[in-house]
Amino acid sequence: MPPLLYSFRRCPYAMRARMVLAAAEIELRLREIVLRDKPAHMLELSSKGTVPVLQLESGKVLDESRAVMDWALAQADPHGWLAHKDDALIDMFDGDFKHHLDRYKYATRYEGVDALEHRAACHEMLQDIEPRLANGWLAGAAAGFTDIALLPFVRQFRIADADWFDNEMALPHVQAWVMRFLDWPVFTRIMGKYELWLDSDKEHPFPPLS
Repeated sequence: MPPLLYSFRRCPYAMRARMVLAAAEIELRLREIVLRDKPAHMLELSSKGTVPVLQLESGKVLDESRAVMDWALAQADPHGWLAHKDDALIDMFDGDFKHHLDRYKYATRYEGVDALEHRAACHEMLQDIEPRLANGWLAGAAAGFTDIALLPFVRQFRIADADWFDNEMALPHVQAWVMRFLDWPVFTRIMGKYELWLDSDKEHPFPPLS
């Protein structure tokens, strides 16, 4: 039986895992969930209660998105993404950028938070990568591992105020990078809507057809 993936369509961690799994053409069973109603089996596999959760045929469980990405590309890396992997930059965005993003996008969840201060902190980090995007992607003319790891979170940053991002942010390479991502077949392929898995049904074959 193929490996089993628990996922949530809009989760950026699950997005980046699904992109790599699909690109590597790893045959899976996908269970689409909502995080407010976490399946008991998923929690048995990983008590963290976050997605993605991938159970391999051996029974081994991977419950960190980057571990899923590394595993998938170890099976097949048809686009050479692993050659363009900047762990330090990914760590920075997974840490500092995500910290500020949450307090910008979900300011009402945090006491005493100024959303615009956190937007400015995210903007400063994006300023730092603006020159690296002159050729389209962080890796140059083609996408690499780092692009896939970062873009789901920068997409969320745009969603928080798309008008400001598109018209006032004044980082043309970052803006073009995100818009290119939104239309990128690697991304659009994994963003189809699936019926929810509820305890015993609605498993879906994955990856979807190209």
